[in-house]
Amino acid sequence: MLSTLKKTCQTIVESGNHYLAALKGNQPKLFAAVQQQFVPQQEYLDISKGHGRVERRVTQVCHHIENLPDWPGLHSVIRVQSTREQLFHDMYVLTHETRYYICSFSETAEKIAARIRGYWGVENKVHYVRDVTQAEDKSRIRTTPLVQTFALARNFALNLYRDYGFTNMAQAQRRCGQTLNTLKDIFK
Repeated sequence: MLSTLKKTCQTIVESGNHYLAALKGNQPKLFAAVQQQFVPQQEYLDISKGHGRVERRVTQVCHHIENLPDWPGLHSVIRVQSTREQLFHDMYVLTHETRYYICSFSETAEKIAARIRGYWGVENKVHYVRDVTQAEDKSRIRTTPLVQTFALARNFALNLYRDYGFTNMAQAQRRCGQTLNTLKDIFK
């Protein structure tokens, strides 16, 4: 029996497309093999500063996959090691994280790093805003077509806020909830 990730990768490859997927403990054999046999061939260092933290990410790519368990379309494995320095209440905190990815194509470590960061940009701009600001995960709506209708309404609201010039969606939602004049301006 194929796992869900393996089936998804197989479907993507069969459709003539490529994938880049996070590799976690839910694929224990492949995950353990990648951890043990990973030998970096390319490396890219990215340092970013903002929001009171400094993050250093080293993205490494390995194309030696001969001894890894069979996986649909697998071409490269990626390791991202990140170190985050952050100030919390006058206390300096240093955290380390190592993440692994699998992909069905070959690109430079820099381009793959950009793809991975791009994914998190979407996550932060859309999913996080919908989950936190609009409390989508807390919604008790489970009946079709209400689920789709409310998702459409949330997306519509976010697009209106952004089109109006808001960059902070929580602030936009508060302002629109406080005064009818802001809502009138947005809908003009």
